[in-house]
Amino acid sequence: MQPLIIEAAINGATRKQTNRHVPRSVEEIVAVAHASLDAGASIVHHHNDDGLRDPRHASAPYREAWTAIYRRWPDAVLYPTMGGGGPHTTIRDRYAHVEELTDAGLLRMSVIDPGSVSLGPVDGDGLPAPVDLVYQNTFADVRYMADRCRERGVAVHVSIFEPGFLRVALAYHAASRFPRAKIQLYFGGPELPFGLPPTAASLDAYLAMFEGTALPWMVGVIGGDVSSTLAELAIERGGHVRVGLEDYAGPGQPRNEELVAAIVAMAKRHGRPVATPADAAEIIGVVSPRSSGLGPGLRRGVARPNNGLSR
Repeated sequence: MQPLIIEAAINGATRKQTNRHVPRSVEEIVAVAHASLDAGASIVHHHNDDGLRDPRHASAPYREAWTAIYRRWPDAVLYPTMGGGGPHTTIRDRYAHVEELTDAGLLRMSVIDPGSVSLGPVDGDGLPAPVDLVYQNTFADVRYMADRCRERGVAVHVSIFEPGFLRVALAYHAASRFPRAKIQLYFGGPELPFGLPPTAASLDAYLAMFEGTALPWMVGVIGGDVSSTLAELAIERGGHVRVGLEDYAGPGQPRNEELVAAIVAMAKRHGRPVATPADAAEIIGVVSPRSSGLGPGLRRGVARPNNGLSR
């Protein structure tokens, strides 16, 4: 079985009022990324303070944070978010920071979201709150993202919010337009009613769609707790796991590194090794950072301590 890739999605739109440990500043993001990688993560995903409705996201805060993270973890896989589509913006604006970070040699894996979905929390009556929020990606948008990543030789994290998203992703994979990809299966938790619920039957439905492919897949529960739902199933079945304060809606005020450590402990109980950043890059097909972006000084990082699980 492949080593288990653990992704830490360390902030998202979560505010400090929800969890005081969520990192928002660049300095906090760097510190929490280091702690999460130390704990056993090999991928770190984070947002800046640009919102889902913002037409263009800034690349400078990513550049500042990633340059610092790469100094210690030159093989870490880091990737950003992007804004939603609509009449207020274009895919060129929404993807500009991705292209800028790639061309600077800092981005090794991009994000592609191959579909649209309504998003919003549950209100006090247990109903989807009456908010006007659709995360929109047209088929034309998907083609643009796929073409830009293919031109630049960038691996892709493909977000699956609904089964139709996976049908689109598999079509691109069959046509060799996603040559190197990690498929991120998102399940809607109690606090965010979208897509399939985090159950074994839901996972089975998605895995049936993968038949005949060897794509690496990862589970995550947004608005819930993947550790208490799908993480163990994914570990047993050869998948990978995403945790972090972007997604978490559960008891207490955990830190990101604590959520990572819980998955490491789960993997140990099942006898499955945990992937190093280099392992994760090899499994997904992520290429090394360009020397023009990082430079020789940043290629000398601090090696991960041996936690008894990593290869």
